[in-house]
Amino acid sequence: MQQYLQNKKGLVENVFNKVYSKYDLMNDFMSFGIHRVWKKNLMNWMKPSNDKNLIDVACGTGDIAKLFLDLTKNNENITCVDPNIGMINQGKEKLKIYKNINWIIGSAEKLPFKENSFDYYTISFGLRNTKNLNKSISEAYRILKPGGRYLCLEFSKIQNFNLELIYKYYSKIIPKVGKLIVGQKEPYEYLIKSIDEFVNQEELIDLMKQNKFENCSYRNLSGGIVSIHSGWKI
Repeated sequence: MQQYLQNKKGLVENVFNKVYSKYDLMNDFMSFGIHRVWKKNLMNWMKPSNDKNLIDVACGTGDIAKLFLDLTKNNENITCVDPNIGMINQGKEKLKIYKNINWIIGSAEKLPFKENSFDYYTISFGLRNTKNLNKSISEAYRILKPGGRYLCLEFSKIQNFNLELIYKYYSKIIPKVGKLIVGQKEPYEYLIKSIDEFVNQEELIDLMKQNKFENCSYRNLSGGIVSIHSGWKI
């Protein structure tokens, strides 16, 4: 399933080239810091155990990697993948005290790993930015070990009418805030449009099932502003 907006030549790459240096600051500002709670919810649902490895795709500056390593007492190896070198470099600097993170430049649709390589696969606010949802999800399935788990945290469809009205009003402000903090409003206009065009919760469940994941389920957070999807490679 191709995504029209993300397939515009160079669009997503240019967006993240413009924002990586202020990425964490804008995430905190736009979500009032709640994105950190959402990510902790993902880890709480995962319940990571020792002796299992994680690949975090569209890793940004490494928030999920840090949470995973802290929960497993920094004993496990993590692979962080992102297509943007600027984002990778920000993550390396931010998490330089952690010596067991393997940073890779790459895309969700074509990962440079053998099949059956990882116990956990996470992607947070990154699936929406891929060019092809099916390829991204099938690659996740391919590189997971049998018994491995897929977890996706992503903006979703709000299921409360009043909250949706408030969110739509707030969404109009975000590009103006981006202009003020980052000096660019265009990346945040893309952000809002990409959220509007993304699949809903049940449609993502269907895509996961079509790509062989089993025991698929999701949890809404903050009234459906975001959701966490989970599936298993059996």
